[in-house]
Amino acid sequence: MRYLVRQHRGSTQQVAELLGISRRTVERYVKGWIKHPRPHLATQLENEVRTRWQPQVRARARQKAASTDGIMIDVQARFGYTAAAGSTDQSRIRHLALPPHHAARLLAAQAAGAGEDQLLQLTAEAYFRDNGRRAHGLEVELTDLLDLQFRL
Repeated sequence: MRYLVRQHRGSTQQVAELLGISRRTVERYVKGWIKHPRPHLATQLENEVRTRWQPQVRARARQKAASTDGIMIDVQARFGYTAAAGSTDQSRIRHLALPPHHAARLLAAQAAGAGEDQLLQLTAEAYFRDNGRRAHGLEVELTDLLDLQFRL
């Protein structure tokens, strides 16, 4: 309840209208006089807090990944490159640690509405190219995706 009141700049009246309860009831929750809401109000509180809280948490995680931490990606796919005979493109699980600048590029493309194919291509290039230190001139591919998990 306190979180919702803070989100509405201290307006207990707005929170009361949002939840369909009296202003006085909101004040009682804020002061700690009422501690356990009824099931219907508890569900409503949880939904309202989740809709406001999760975007903030996600934004902080994206910012941290793009600036300092990078992204961990677990991929099971046909993940290889087109090159001389003897190279492999067998499906396997890879654990990729993308540095912050690649993470920022990937997150920016996703926010701009890039399609799945473009995001997969960016991921493959970030892994295989290694900041331009390797895989010059190779056609990098990430196809037949079976499983993809991101950890921020």
